[in-house]
Amino acid sequence: MRRYLLSTILCEKKGGKGHSSETIRKNLVTGTRTCCSSDRRLCLQLHRFLLASYSSGDKALDGYSKKKYVCKLLFIFLLGHDIDFGHMEAVNLLSSNRYTEKQIGYLFISVLVNSNSELIRLINNAIKNDLASRNPTFMGLALHCIANVGSREMAEAFAGEIPKILVAGDTMDSVKQSAALCLLRLYRTSPDLVPMGDWTSRVVHLLNDQHLGVVTAATSLITTLAQKNPEEFKTSVSLAVSRLSRIVTSASTDLQDYTYYFVPAPWLSVKLLRLLQCYPPPEDPAVRGRLTECLETILNKAQEPPKSKKVQHSNAKNAVLFEAISLIIHHDSEPNLLVRACNQLGQFLQHRETNLRYLALESMCTLASSEFSHEAVKTHIETVINALKTERDVSVRQRAVDLLYAMCDRSNAQQIVAEMLSYLETADYSIREEIVLKVAILAEKYAVDYTWYVDTILNLIRIAGDYVSEEVWYRVIQIVINRDDVQGYAAKTVFEALQAPACHENLVKVGGYILGEFGNLIAGDPRSSPLIQFNLLHSKFHLCSVPTRALLLSTYIKFVNLFPEVKTTIQDVLRSDSQLKNADVELQQRAVEYLRLSTVASTDILATVLEEMPPFPERESSILAKLKKKKGPSTVTDLEEAKRERSADVNGGPEPAPASAVSTPSPSADLLGLGAAPPAPAGPPPSSGGLLVDVFSDSPSAVAPLAPGSEDNFARFVCKNNGVLFENQLLQIGLKSEFRQNLGRMFIFYGNKTSTQFLNFTPTLICSDDLQTNLSLQTKPVDPTVDGGAQVQQVVNIECVSDFTEAPVLNIQFRYGGTFQNVSVKLPITLNKFFQPTEMASQDFFQRWKQLSSPQQEVQNIFKAKHPMDTEITKAKIIGFGSALLEDVDPNPANFVGAGIIHTKTTQIGCLLRLEPNLQAQLLESVSAKRWLPPGTHRAGGARGAVG
Repeated sequence: MRRYLLSTILCEKKGGKGHSSETIRKNLVTGTRTCCSSDRRLCLQLHRFLLASYSSGDKALDGYSKKKYVCKLLFIFLLGHDIDFGHMEAVNLLSSNRYTEKQIGYLFISVLVNSNSELIRLINNAIKNDLASRNPTFMGLALHCIANVGSREMAEAFAGEIPKILVAGDTMDSVKQSAALCLLRLYRTSPDLVPMGDWTSRVVHLLNDQHLGVVTAATSLITTLAQKNPEEFKTSVSLAVSRLSRIVTSASTDLQDYTYYFVPAPWLSVKLLRLLQCYPPPEDPAVRGRLTECLETILNKAQEPPKSKKVQHSNAKNAVLFEAISLIIHHDSEPNLLVRACNQLGQFLQHRETNLRYLALESMCTLASSEFSHEAVKTHIETVINALKTERDVSVRQRAVDLLYAMCDRSNAQQIVAEMLSYLETADYSIREEIVLKVAILAEKYAVDYTWYVDTILNLIRIAGDYVSEEVWYRVIQIVINRDDVQGYAAKTVFEALQAPACHENLVKVGGYILGEFGNLIAGDPRSSPLIQFNLLHSKFHLCSVPTRALLLSTYIKFVNLFPEVKTTIQDVLRSDSQLKNADVELQQRAVEYLRLSTVASTDILATVLEEMPPFPERESSILAKLKKKKGPSTVTDLEEAKRERSADVNGGPEPAPASAVSTPSPSADLLGLGAAPPAPAGPPPSSGGLLVDVFSDSPSAVAPLAPGSEDNFARFVCKNNGVLFENQLLQIGLKSEFRQNLGRMFIFYGNKTSTQFLNFTPTLICSDDLQTNLSLQTKPVDPTVDGGAQVQQVVNIECVSDFTEAPVLNIQFRYGGTFQNVSVKLPITLNKFFQPTEMASQDFFQRWKQLSSPQQEVQNIFKAKHPMDTEITKAKIIGFGSALLEDVDPNPANFVGAGIIHTKTTQIGCLLRLEPNLQAQLLESVSAKRWLPPGTHRAGGARGAVG
């Protein structure tokens, strides 16, 4: 074969008459199809040689021949061979006026030409010519090629032209479809290169187009654009509702070309429902009512008998139904629809189709987070438990576990936890750790009796000890230490559990810790005497890992303090060669130090050094944080935790974080270590004057370029420490702060309200030069990526060095969908945050008041109240401001009197406050603040900020 092809080519090249050119080409293709791999490589070389000979000779290939040979090259490429020639012939085909030739040219380019090709400029010119030709066939081929290649170079060249074609009035429907999908492709690959402009408002009106193909393509495009630019496309809501209404109320015969197995336009219906999920419920009552009618119609049609027994009919019908239920859950505003959706999903829980059971469980997980449908979801608990026991598909069983976790509350917690523990014994290894975390969370969250909680966790360790992470057994120890009422029971229970012949190492850890702290509570029982406790723990010693042995050694030295009668026995153990000469440095060091401590220390010193652990500060369970990290930021677990804060239906939970989804643990309320490190200064714009008016009026001076409304929120934080500082459609900023003397700590929560990641997320504190001198701020960095629906936390340590009148500015910069976002708000760190209330008698108050008469020691202001003056509200504001409210001090009972001390690093500034309202004229006739300084201190200029 090789010799034959080679000889024919050489004869042709030399001008021989052995074979015609057409015979050579036919033999080449025939040989390519039949020969082995090595022969194919030879054929490729010969084909290239042949093309070169014809292109350089007198006879040039015509369009038909180019098309044919380019097509054959494409065939050879599909056989798995690289093609590095013939590209120019394919580009030449783009200039042909024949459809078949142009089609093959575009096909070759879409498949073989990459964005780095030297021919890309020629290709772009040919595409531009076809787009400008107004020939719908040629325009369609060009748009398909752009979408198929989809490179950044293509986006740079055509992203500005395609929107014009899409919204042009004379563009044919088929071209509009192609243009919409082509633009969607470019936006997904290079969103920053697709400009938003006048065309955005015009493309929305394509939802009213008579051609449903155009509407379907436009809906896909608008949905993607609206996810990242919701304001630009909010007018699409009413048009989408109108189009959806026409579809769901039509008969299958009205949309014959777009009816799929008796379901009218199912793909378009699904896309419209997804588009509506980009927005909250419509504010217009008419539009909202029409949408509710559409959703009710979809739910009603789902109850009707099927019009066909074919699976395509049920698939199309259920696709629309599940998307409608997703929209109902997203809006979470119509109790009737939510309950109906829950009942509809309940019917699928026992459906013979596995996929439907899976989807029903997944949707009900989200429904369980709604206050309107939570009770309806709970009615299906027996069905879900049965699915957990009998379902063969592991993914469906996992969704059943998720649903049980989501529907759990105080009324059914013990039943659900028991069922999950029972399932855990036979659960798939891939989901055991997740089930362990969920059982631990539910047991803690809904424990009415903490003895049940202890039993549950110990049972959890017994069943799945290998999957019990450190966070789980750490947490049970924290709870036992913090609750006196359960300590004796925990010691007794863990002692009994350790008597089993085979104990998991995690149980030994829990037992060692609890018996070391509270073993004395059960030592009175002869069955659990000190020596028996020690022998029981030491019998497990040789079976444990090094960290557990280290913990047990600490337990032994605790026993020396608790039970002097076993001191000699424990010293013998510590003195043994296996301890003092242990190969592990940590164990050896502990043995030496504990032995020495037990030998030389007096009883009092031992009692002091080895005293009982103090209670742990209350904070959000680290188990919940671990579960969220394991599940990811946009999971059902996050939704359930963020939305289902129904009541005080949980145990020991901290104050809820002020954003929609929590991805980091809430900080403790303690202020330990506030001044640990010298803070780094931070930098900005000056604030407007004092706070004298701000507390009693809601109109602080505006400072550009702050975000709209941020000044109002700033004023509200003068008298409070927790809440939402700023919120728009993308971002929510919440604060939780605490202050003591001249130190403070602020926790800033940044919540991503969208489903798209924030990239390059950079919050910065900006202070002016004067403020940097007087206020030290130290910030901890945050993750530069904030996932959709997630929240990150930033800690700011604060130290008041001297009095100040300005407030720092918090600037947040990030990228959202390729668009740069920049938000600035004033951070509510004001001088009154370092106010400590001081009680004073009437005589002392007025004696000090009269002494402070210098202009530098007094600030007074008179202004009209913005709101009706309520006595209780005024008192609350004064107390929230930080000063002590002194009752029965002023001779005029209508006046308000306060006193306090502002703590800074350099000095303490005493402040007196007197508020004299004129209730008839709604005036604050005199709002005065006076301040005094301890002897020998410098003058403080911040007294004017002492009162709001």
